[in-house]
Amino acid sequence: MTPKIGYLLPTRESIMEGRPETAPLLRLAQKAEDLGYDSVWIGDSLLARPRHEPSTLLAAVAGRTTRVALGTAVLLPALRNPVVLAHQVATLDQISEGRVILGVGIAADTPPIRAEFEAAGVPFDKRVGRMQEGLRLCRAGAPLHHPPGCSAFAERAVVSRRSLVRIDPDLPFEIAALFGCAVLTGVGAVVNTAAVRAGRRRPAP
Repeated sequence: MTPKIGYLLPTRESIMEGRPETAPLLRLAQKAEDLGYDSVWIGDSLLARPRHEPSTLLAAVAGRTTRVALGTAVLLPALRNPVVLAHQVATLDQISEGRVILGVGIAADTPPIRAEFEAAGVPFDKRVGRMQEGLRLCRAGAPLHHPPGCSAFAERAVVSRRSLVRIDPDLPFEIAALFGCAVLTGVGAVVNTAAVRAGRRRPAP
């Protein structure tokens, strides 16, 4: 299999340097596509590593590109209601015409990330089970039944097969369960911002 090369948009660096404008990031995404990279990725964090919200920004990237795959590296589904998350990802997949790769993780165990979970009202110590259950619900397209008190989410949460509130079962996703880092099969590598700004093409296979 030919290795594929992806580019991680510097959303965190932009915020940390006091440059929250998205126009430069969208231009970088376009340039990455023009240079022949296979995918564009966006990280996820509310407070621990402040950056733009990934699904929203990826929707903008989808509107400015036509070929590259669009991925999260990595999304933290435990911080989100699974029905809302399914709606967001399914809509993004439609906007991008099937180019979404959902990379997910549980987040590293550090004080800033624990504080982030607390701020979001999510129990940090239950994040693994919450992520697994949430992803099952996102992809189920049908009610998930749990004994009373055993679900991290409301038992009344139902995903309709006739709505967009469901992640396509064929949508590729990878779970990085140990360290919150993406394990992205087939991607191969993520290049740095300097390479794209310098106009450096992806390495030949």
